[in-house]
Amino acid sequence: MSLESTGAILSRREIQNAIESGEIIIQPYDPDSVGAASIDLTLSNEFRSFIPCAQPLKVTERTSYEDITVKTVIPEGETYLLPPGKMCLGITLERVALSDKICGLLEGRSRFARLGLLIHITAGFINPGINNRQVLEIYNASNHVLELIPGTKLCQLIFIRMFGTSKYNGFYKTQNSL
Repeated sequence: MSLESTGAILSRREIQNAIESGEIIIQPYDPDSVGAASIDLTLSNEFRSFIPCAQPLKVTERTSYEDITVKTVIPEGETYLLPPGKMCLGITLERVALSDKICGLLEGRSRFARLGLLIHITAGFINPGINNRQVLEIYNASNHVLELIPGTKLCQLIFIRMFGTSKYNGFYKTQNSL
C-alpha cells in the first residue's frame, strides 16, 4: 500500500518533500524548524486581549471574537504579559498553505506546557486547502505572569496525508491578521 492511499503523519523527509513539491507552503520558511514529524511555527507580534464585560456572552455561529477583544501590535523588542488564569489570542508569523491532500494538527510545544502555557486550547485541526496564518488560543494555567516574546517558536504543526482530497472554504480560509 502506498503512502498516497494509507493516510499518515508526515515524517521530516516527507514534510520536506511536500514543501519542495508545493503541497505545503510555509512563508517565511526556515528549514531548521522542521522536526522529526512536525514543523515549529513562530509567534508574531499581534495579540488580542479580552475586554472585561459583566454581561453574558451569547455563543452562536455569529458571535465574533473581534467584538469582545482589543488588538495590540507589540513594537519590536517588547513583549506581551499574560497574567495567571488569563487568555489571549496570538497568531503565527508564518502563513501556511496546504494542498487538498494534506491537513494538519496545531499543537503546543512541551517545553512551554511545562511552564503552564497552553498554546492552542481548542480547534487545533487545520483543514486542507487553507492559506492563512494560524490563530493561537493562548492560556496561562500557571500562577506566574508569563512574558510572551514575539519570534519564539511557540507551537508545532503536524501534517497528515489524507485519504482522498478535499478543500476547506470557510470564513477563516485566508485569515492573515488577528
